Amino acid sequence: MESIIECVPNISEGRDLEKIERITSSIRHISGCAVLGIEPDADYNRTVITIAGNPESVERAAFTLLQKAIEEIDMTTHEGEHPRLGAVDVCPFVPLRGVSMEECSNIAKRLAVQVAEECSVPTFLYGYAALHEDKTLLSAIRKGQYEGLESRLSNGDTEHHESTRLPDFGPSQWNDKVARSGGITIGSRDILVAYNVNIDEKDALVSKKIGSLVRSSGRLIKQKDGRRMRVPGMLTLVQGMGVTLESHGISQVSMNLRDVRQCPMHVAYEACKTLAEDHGLQAPGSELVGLVPLEAMLDSGRWYALEGETDEEILVAAAINGLGLSQLEEFVPTERIIEWAVSKAVEQ
Repeated sequence: MESIIECVPNISEGRDLEKIERITSSIRHISGCAVLGIEPDADYNRTVITIAGNPESVERAAFTLLQKAIEEIDMTTHEGEHPRLGAVDVCPFVPLRGVSMEECSNIAKRLAVQVAEECSVPTFLYGYAALHEDKTLLSAIRKGQYEGLESRLSNGDTEHHESTRLPDFGPSQWNDKVARSGGITIGSRDILVAYNVNIDEKDALVSKKIGSLVRSSGRLIKQKDGRRMRVPGMLTLVQGMGVTLESHGISQVSMNLRDVRQCPMHVAYEACKTLAEDHGLQAPGSELVGLVPLEAMLDSGRWYALEGETDEEILVAAAINGLGLSQLEEFVPTERIIEWAVSKAVEQ
C-alpha cells in the first residue's frame, strides 16, 4: 500500500463484549483496511479500536462503525471512569504513509458532516481539523462531558465559550435522539505512541522520579509561602509517570510519546535508562502498548544497528533488541508494526 492512514475510534462501551463484537464486526468485510486492535476497558467502560488501510477504505469503515455504535450504545444509561461526550467519544485520523495531515483533516470533515446528516448526531471537529482554534484540544470540547451536554445545547451552560459550546455540524438542540447518542468528536492528529520503560524495582519510587524528570511538563516546585514554579522536563511532547507492574515484580516509566518524530523511542528509553543507572537500577527493556508505525521502529533501529544499515528487517530487529521490546512478552513485528500488520491482514 502506497497510502496508509490510521483511525482510532474510542467507543463508550467496554463491558458488553457481545455489543463490542457487533460493532467491530460491521466493518470486517470492508476491503482495503483492517481492524488491527480492539482494547476494551471495563472500568473506563470504553473500547479503543484501531483501523488502518488506504484512506478511502478507512473513511468508509469509520462511518460504518460510528453508525453501528450510535445504533448500539445508549448514553442515557452509560457510566464509566473515563471522560466522554457520546457513544463514540473521539474518532481521530492519523497519516502514516503517503498521506498528508491536510488529507486526514478533510476526511474528518467529510465524516463529521456525514454522521451529522445521516445519523442526526451533533459532531465536533478537533485537532488539525478544528474549524476554530479554541476547539483544537479534545479536552476543550469534552468539558462538562455527556452530563453537561443538555444544558450546553440549551444555552444554560456556563463552562463553555460560544466558540466551543455548539457542534460544528448536526443538531444544536437537545432531543431524544441526541440524549441517546451524545456528541461525537472527529479530527486529525499526529501519531501517538504509548511506550513504557521497565525499571528493575518492585515499588515505583525511582520510576516516579524518572517520570517527573523526563515528561515535558516537568516538576512543579512548591514553596512554603505558596509560591509555585514549574521546571520543564527533558523530553519533547512526552507525558510520563511511574507505575508499579505487580504481575512482573517491576515498575515502569509509563509514557505517551505525542510526536514520536520529535521524541523517538530510543531517546525516551536511553534517557530513562541513564537516570535509572544514576539510582543504581537497571532498565533492562521496554514495552509498546498497541501498535507502532514502521518509521518509528526504523528510526530507533538506525541508532542501534551498524552505521549505514538500510535493510528494514535488520533495522526493525535492531530496534527490538536495543529497546528490549521482548522482555515481558515476544514482540511480533508483523502484528505490532502498523504497516506490516495492515499488509498481512489485507493479504489474508
